[in-house]
Amino acid sequence: MRGWVKVYSYTDPREAILEHDRWLLGRDGSRRSVRVDEGKRHGKSVLARLEGIDDREAAEALLGLDIAVDRDSLREPETGHYYWADLAGLTVWHKEERELGVVTQMLETGAHDVMVVKGDTERLIPFVPGEVVLDVDLDERRVRVDWEWD
Repeated sequence: MRGWVKVYSYTDPREAILEHDRWLLGRDGSRRSVRVDEGKRHGKSVLARLEGIDDREAAEALLGLDIAVDRDSLREPETGHYYWADLAGLTVWHKEERELGVVTQMLETGAHDVMVVKGDTERLIPFVPGEVVLDVDLDERRVRVDWEWD
């Protein structure tokens, strides 16, 4: 519709992606900055009108691109909450000081988020602060967990 694009947002709520007036669009490490002129929630997705995208053909050219935002545009998370991007790459340690591996990605399962941890084997560890996740130290780049893997 006149250059509007349908966006599948992973923000919570979905329309929170519209809080950012500039998006970085791209794939495979190549990105370009675009200004968001307006947007709205539409069912389970979000519709947005982007600067310079004025017709269907221009909108179709964006199909399959990833959306990112500058880190500086994000508000600081509340205490005990983390951006998934900040957790990726952290080393996960068992409470008894055994290194389990590195967080390679996060998954949303509905009940709670899950860390995918790759070490000597791949483990799925629930990200449940205070129960499974004992502490997260972003400065030390580590997560300490109480998780039995056998």
